[in-house]
Amino acid sequence: MPSTPQRPHWDEYFLKLAMLVSERATCPRMHCGCVLVREKRILSTGYNGSIPGDDHCEEAGCQIVDNHCIRTIHAEMNAILQCSIHGISTAGATAYVTNMPCTNCAKALITAGIVEIVIFSDYHDTLAEDFFTRAGVVLKRLPIPSKTINYDLENFSSAKKY
Repeated sequence: MPSTPQRPHWDEYFLKLAMLVSERATCPRMHCGCVLVREKRILSTGYNGSIPGDDHCEEAGCQIVDNHCIRTIHAEMNAILQCSIHGISTAGATAYVTNMPCTNCAKALITAGIVEIVIFSDYHDTLAEDFFTRAGVVLKRLPIPSKTINYDLENFSSAKKY
C-alpha cells in the first residue's frame, strides 16, 4: 500500500494557498499572493492586479513611477479590500504573504488589525519590519513551501464511483 503524504502544517498550508493565489497576479514585475486567516479559516485572498475594469500590466504594460508599477494594487491591499466589501472584520487575523509586504501594505495590515504576518520571501529593503515591530505584529519567516501538490490520485481512482 502506498504511503500517504504527510499533511502540511497550517502555516505551510496557508503559504501554499498564497502561492496559488499569486498565480492570478497580472503584473509581470512581481507575482504576490496574500491569504488572510483567522482561527484557521480563510477570510479573503488577494493578488497584485489592476483596479476593476482597468487594463492589466500584462495587456497594456506596467505604469512605472519611481521604479514602481502604480497600475497594480498589491495583494495585501486586495485581500483587505475584499474583507471590506463583504463586511468581514480583519481584527486579530494572520496574513500569509508570498513576499515581505512593502511599507504601505505593512501600514495597511497593521491598521486593519492584522496581528501576525507569515512570509517566505523578503522584498527589497522596506520599513515594513520596523512598523511591524513598533505595532507589536509578529513577523514569521518560513522556508518556501514545497511547490508540489500531493493529490492522492491512486486512492481517488479506486474510491467508490458515484
